[in-house]
Amino acid sequence: MSRLQAKEFAVNADPSGGRFRASRQHDWERLETLIDRIERGRAPSLSDEDLFELPVLYRATLSSLSVARETSLDVDLVAYLESLATRAYFILYGVQPPLWRRVSGFFAQAWPEAIRRIGRETLVAVLLTMVGAVAAYLLVIRDPAWFYAIVPADLAGGRGPQSSADELRAVLYHSEGALAVFAAMLFTHNSQVSLMCFALGFAFGVPTVLLLLYNGCILGAFLAIYVSKGLGLQLTAWLSIHGTTELFAIALAGAAGLHIGMAVAFPGRSSRGDAAVAAGRTAAIVMLGVVVMLGVAGLLEGVGRQVVQSDVARAAIGGAALLGWLLYFYCLPLRESADG
Repeated sequence: MSRLQAKEFAVNADPSGGRFRASRQHDWERLETLIDRIERGRAPSLSDEDLFELPVLYRATLSSLSVARETSLDVDLVAYLESLATRAYFILYGVQPPLWRRVSGFFAQAWPEAIRRIGRETLVAVLLTMVGAVAAYLLVIRDPAWFYAIVPADLAGGRGPQSSADELRAVLYHSEGALAVFAAMLFTHNSQVSLMCFALGFAFGVPTVLLLLYNGCILGAFLAIYVSKGLGLQLTAWLSIHGTTELFAIALAGAAGLHIGMAVAFPGRSSRGDAAVAAGRTAAIVMLGVVVMLGVAGLLEGVGRQVVQSDVARAAIGGAALLGWLLYFYCLPLRESADG
């Protein structure tokens, strides 16, 4: 039964039934409108408020159907409500798409789309990391003692301004011992920073900003001691083979945290809670992808550390990885939704 028909029998029915319909008809029409949009393939156009409203309207329709049956109201009304409730049931509880389709949908649309939504925050996260790196580099180059104030002792692993060029070179090219320990600690540190940048974003993004700056400071401090020993290019090549992916993942995690922080700080017309929930959905999708990127970085680091010893090859692999991520996230067309 169409909405027009529902209005017609609402006017012509008995007075008690008319009052019943008049008090609830708006909810029925609203539910029918949302269902129509979904059935026509326009589900992506629904807002968060629409999605939250769907189960509420469905339960209200079931309540109306129960009352209509018990009080023997108009047969057409009962049939209309049964049809509406059935359609809503299949929308809310129908068969989910197969796992492979959901996974392909995540990589083909959901993940890159979410990252494009936080493009401004991603740029800020990259700039914050660069600012921290440049600042720490200049401090350590001018006064090597700053290295110990910036880099934790466990992460430094005995390396510092006092290390000889041979000791620092050994970290870059030996596949056993110190290199394995240093690489593992660096990967663990960056993974922790990624998660913390995201998790602390709710505090108006302030902790996320500080973490991004500090992580950049650690990178700049290490670069300074290697440059001072004539190994700057070698360190850059070693870091690039996995660092382009790893540092990009940290930037995206920081951007996700900033996205939530900005929503909390500037919710606009929504409440802070609603704005945070909406931003959190996008940020959560980004973080799922960040986990994938950290896994890829771990594989690149493992293979690069054990197999690739050429600086040129390491830099080429790192550059290709970065170019691949940029093309995937920002240049390739997204899979079009059904509403075109």
